[in-house]
Amino acid sequence: MSGRRDKKEEEEGGALGAWGAGGAGGAGGGAGGGGGGASDRAAVLQEARRFHESPVEARRCCVTLTRLLLLLNRGEPLSAREATDAFFAVTKLFQCGDVALRRLVYLAIRELSAAAEDVIIVTSSLTKDMTGSEDAYRAAAIRTLCRVTDASMLHALERYMKQAIVDRSPAVSSAALVSALHLATPPPLTSAAPNSAAPNSAHPYAPELVRRWANEAQEAINSENVMVQYHALGVLYHIRKSDRLAVTKLVAKLTRMSLKSPYAVCMLIRIVCKLLEEEDANGGSTDSPLFDFVESCLRHKSEMVIYEAAHAIVNLKRTTSRELAPAVSVLQLFCGSPKPTLRFAAVRTLNKVAMTHPAVVTACNLDLENLITDSNRSIATLAITTLLKTGAESSVDRLMKQIATFVSEISDEFKIVVIQAIRALCLKFPRKHSVLMSFLSSMLRDEGGLEYKASIADTIITIIEENSDAKETGLAHLCEFIEDCEHTSLAVRILHLLGKEGPKTKQPSRYIRFIYNRVILENANIRAAAVAAMSQFGAACPDLLPNIKVLLARCQMDSDDEVRDRATYYSSILESEEKSLINNFVVEIPQISIPVLERSLREHIQKDPNVPFDIKTVPIVTPKSLAEEATQRNSMEGMLITSSNLPKPQQISKEEAYAEKLNAIPGIASCGALFKTCETVELTESETEYTVKCIKHVYANHLILQFDCLNTMNDQILENVHVRLEMPEGYRLLKEITCEKLPYNQKGTVFSILQFPEDVASSAGVFGVTLKFIVKDCDPNTGVPDSEEGYSDEYILEDLEMTVSDQIQRVKKINFTAAWENSSAEGFVEVEDTYALTTVPTLQEAVKNIIQFLGLMPAEGSERVADGASVHTLLCAGFFRGGFDILVRSRLALSDGVTMQLTTRSPSPDIAELITSAIG
Repeated sequence: MSGRRDKKEEEEGGALGAWGAGGAGGAGGGAGGGGGGASDRAAVLQEARRFHESPVEARRCCVTLTRLLLLLNRGEPLSAREATDAFFAVTKLFQCGDVALRRLVYLAIRELSAAAEDVIIVTSSLTKDMTGSEDAYRAAAIRTLCRVTDASMLHALERYMKQAIVDRSPAVSSAALVSALHLATPPPLTSAAPNSAAPNSAHPYAPELVRRWANEAQEAINSENVMVQYHALGVLYHIRKSDRLAVTKLVAKLTRMSLKSPYAVCMLIRIVCKLLEEEDANGGSTDSPLFDFVESCLRHKSEMVIYEAAHAIVNLKRTTSRELAPAVSVLQLFCGSPKPTLRFAAVRTLNKVAMTHPAVVTACNLDLENLITDSNRSIATLAITTLLKTGAESSVDRLMKQIATFVSEISDEFKIVVIQAIRALCLKFPRKHSVLMSFLSSMLRDEGGLEYKASIADTIITIIEENSDAKETGLAHLCEFIEDCEHTSLAVRILHLLGKEGPKTKQPSRYIRFIYNRVILENANIRAAAVAAMSQFGAACPDLLPNIKVLLARCQMDSDDEVRDRATYYSSILESEEKSLINNFVVEIPQISIPVLERSLREHIQKDPNVPFDIKTVPIVTPKSLAEEATQRNSMEGMLITSSNLPKPQQISKEEAYAEKLNAIPGIASCGALFKTCETVELTESETEYTVKCIKHVYANHLILQFDCLNTMNDQILENVHVRLEMPEGYRLLKEITCEKLPYNQKGTVFSILQFPEDVASSAGVFGVTLKFIVKDCDPNTGVPDSEEGYSDEYILEDLEMTVSDQIQRVKKINFTAAWENSSAEGFVEVEDTYALTTVPTLQEAVKNIIQFLGLMPAEGSERVADGASVHTLLCAGFFRGGFDILVRSRLALSDGVTMQLTTRSPSPDIAELITSAIG
């Protein structure tokens, strides 16, 4: 008898081992093959019937539970009935005392409770295990109980949870602390089906209950166990994170004591850094004891803590080169570590520092050069890209040769890091553009995905825009690339660049062949882009116009309607030979929001289709200047590209975001199309009783002031909240939309609809703002008013300024010179004046101030002043509300300050006068 039993156990053990080895494959097969999942589910649910047997066969039940858990974690949906039957079958296994089986039971209960019904029945068994003497059961029982119990029943377990937090067993204490953290965290959103047993779809939420466990968590933080200490700190911070004073006290106490857990110290460093950033945002002192604590962690005995401190110092916005030095020294030591993880962490962090403080990293160049030959290619890539950012011009050739030896061995993500470093290097050393562009062109010919090829094209385009000497070389490389480019979006972008930059080169005709080849060989999207690019050459190069007309005529017989329409459109405009028409609709592409244009056209057709549609009523899309694009690129450097398959959120303008919300408010839709939404203005300090922010929404003839109010007094309720304005001359208040009720810690909004003055010169001015309301005192705990009657009160806010730049949208002029020359023929009025900018020391600062003050878009790269230049011409363009063009030319000369001759052209004499006089 015993022999037969041993043989049976061996067979079951073999089955369990086979399942452990082949479970992953079974999972993959079930996921990939359509009907396998249903049969697996039916088989597992059928096997679950053995849980009802007596006595329980522990080993066979373990196999079944393992298969059930795998089924659930693989995402197989169970109906409520199936989950409930399986759940109650699993509860029968509480009668077995096998430790391994009991742990699987806890896991199964947690997973099934998401879809099963009447799971409350298991609470008593879990409570018994939680309060029992078997530590192996207690920790798992606590975790399970806090996940399956209804939040309303958690109060009955509060005494047990408090005892568990301070329990002598580290496993029990950690389990209680982690469960407390889960209870204090809002349930995550899940996209699982209603009847699926997906993890985390059931999640009790009781933050107020957890707050009462602060004393026990405070006691647990003194534990000798490193994980208990870490979890206790996490709970304490989560309880107090909304109270900055409480967090500050907690940090002050913990920084004075010596935490034994390196995990807890790492968390404390992150909390301290968050406080430092808040201090900096509020204009705090640069010398802070909190920063001294982070710096002291650089001398900790744990490598994890040392790196966390160095990483924190590097990422603080306030850090200076002097404060970075000790962190960089630590990272330099890590570069020579025998541990690959430390070397990788150190060199990746140094790579990031090199973007903002390259001089500080120069001391590590010798250590970084030693890492170029590292067996880990990720480390070698980061090392060499860091050297590219910090090295001298003389070392560029040598470094490029070293990159070429292994660049084919690394993944696309790290190739992108190399490309970003080359971009920065080419901007730093313009004379090396030929070497760097040759290397980039060879990388373009290699195999790679869209993200990789796009990063190379972006780099070449950036070099072309920043370095005029590299333009023709870069365009030649891109022309060769599109001959064999398999990515439509990338080919379209390059064709757009050829159309913009090709006509400005010495021999524009050489690019026509490459562009027309795309019309013959490529798909419809690329053919349409090629037609647009060819028309740019016809508009800018009169000697090429006859040939371009012939090519466009051929394109009018294309099989695709979009290509035919574009060819017909551009042919008609070029045949007219009217300079203003060609400049406005071929050279300068209208920068309007397509979704808003579509909505405006639909509304126009519904309301009054017989009236001509005015395209100037459609908001334009504000382009980014070269400086803003460079800043955005720099912020992305050093970060590895994740997955190109991840969905990318569609970028929408502020105007599009606010337009639909504003039009839903009575009285605002009649104002017309939204022209511009300005940046938010703080009208109060952040620590005051009531905080108010204002957003200015500018229309053609109206101004809407949106006041977002927040009541921070927990013993007051505000009613009939409105704003009293002291307006500049000419403004007229049409309507005010008040906020009826403003409870504690809730936002309310007040709108003021105003009409602009008829005299444009009076539109810039200062508003006096006072917040008026009725106060009702209330109980801080319940929020119930003490009485129905309140008393009137008011709160004086900061003045609100309406500037000239608030009424201007920036417009990017591709060919500013042509627009300036054609403006006289189009009836533009010119106003000119001369100013002495005595407080501005340099031409570059003068250019920056003019652009910022007027809110215009610099054109043709004129925002950059050549090194050592004593004269400079700034070209700017924009739209004034109502759709009036603005062209500005500022001639600057450096002599005891900056002398400026400002010339403004606009169809409206009043607007031209306003822009010119705004500087004075």
